[in-house]
Formats: sequence, structure tokens, C-alpha cells
Amino acid sequence: MVLSAGDKTNVKGIFAKIGGSAEEYGAEALERMFTTYPQTKTYFPHFDLQRGSGQVKAHGKKVAAALVEAANHIDDIAGALSKLSDLHAQKLRVDPVNFKLLGQCFLVVVAIHQPALLTPEVHASLDKFLCAVGTVLTAKYR
Repeated sequence: MVLSAGDKTNVKGIFAKIGGSAEEYGAEALERMFTTYPQTKTYFPHFDLQRGSGQVKAHGKKVAAALVEAANHIDDIAGALSKLSDLHAQKLRVDPVNFKLLGQCFLVVVAIHQPALLTPEVHASLDKFLCAVGTVLTAKYR
């Protein structure tokens, strides 16, 4: 999926406005994913998956950091997330569908916390970006 210049501007703008809340959003998106799609919990058997758990917050911080990194390197998402892509493809073997589910949950969290920012155009751009991130993270599975 190709991100247009407008998409890139929208994505950079939303991440600039999310700012220091990205880690909180990452954790909240994970909590939402685990609740809405309980099958995704199977990849975290060693985690305390209760709402507000330190492990979920810590992983949410990693999710947020990866998304911020991808947004900061939006012209080379594959390069920015190469090591993370290797990790998921070679070691973790997370079901690729889970990246799409997490992306959807992240969109919902942004919509809850920043409804005025998530215009239809920004929503479409952020969705395309999250799909692109998911594609990068699963590209090395093949």
C-alpha cells in the first residue's frame, strides 16, 4: 500500500499531536486487542494480561516506540522496522492477522482520545500507515 504525500503529512501530524501519550495508547490498544480478540493472548502466555499490568504497559511502550519509529521514517518503514520484522518472522512467529487487529485497536484508541484529530482523511491515512507497518512486520515470513 502506497502512502501519498497527504497520507504521510496526516500520519506525521497525528503522531506529533499524540506526543507523550503514544505509550499509553500502545498499552490501551493491546488491552483492547486481548479483550476483543482473546485468541491473541496465546502469544503472551508468560504475561499478566490484566488491565493496567506492568507487562502490558511495557509491551505497549514497545508497540508505541515501533509506531513512532515507523512514522519518523515514513519513507523507509521497512528499513526502520527491519530488526523488528526479523524478530517476528524468525523467532516470535506471531500470526500476521494480529498486526491488523492491533492496528484496528490502535485506531479505536486514537478515536477515543483524539476524536477531533481523527477526521475521515486522517483516519484513512492512519489506517493505510498501520496496514503498511503490518505488511513490513510480516514481509519476512515468506
